[in-house]
Amino acid sequence: MRASVTSELVLEDVRLPEDAVLPGVVGLKGPLSCLNEARFEILFGAAGAARACYEAAVEYSVSRTQFGKPVAGFQLVQRKLAEMAVSVNRSILLAIHLGRLKDAGRLVPAQVSFGKLDNVRQALDVAHEARGCLGANGITLEYPVIRHMTNLESVSTYEGTHEIHTLVLGEAITGMPAYR
Repeated sequence: MRASVTSELVLEDVRLPEDAVLPGVVGLKGPLSCLNEARFEILFGAAGAARACYEAAVEYSVSRTQFGKPVAGFQLVQRKLAEMAVSVNRSILLAIHLGRLKDAGRLVPAQVSFGKLDNVRQALDVAHEARGCLGANGITLEYPVIRHMTNLESVSTYEGTHEIHTLVLGEAITGMPAYR
């Protein structure tokens, strides 16, 4: 994600013929439905990134010794590993649940926003904790953690920021759009 080109695109005084309009689409429904598909994919990708960071932290902490024993034997490291395991599995379960709703034709955009918002947030937390478990090695490219961490930073802003998804959920809960 860090390698993707991000830029501003400005269109002024652009006119398109009527036959350039997406068939059967009124307003922003077409582009936003495409965006919703990308968001759906992100919630799975974030869960996968979190899992990779967690697995790297477990493997590293069991093999790295400090003060005569593996760092996995220390309480604070075990707390981190336990919290990461809960976050990773919660993210995977949410992704599976939303996937089943999608397969059944019952998935709504607010649920996708919920999944993207929470799975990316959880993945960032897991990546941060994993980086801490790896110590200075957490920022090297020898392990996948820092790569996932920086990718997740960009994922948290594209296809809708944390703030936008929060507003989408707020509207779904209250029935009142706060962003218009």
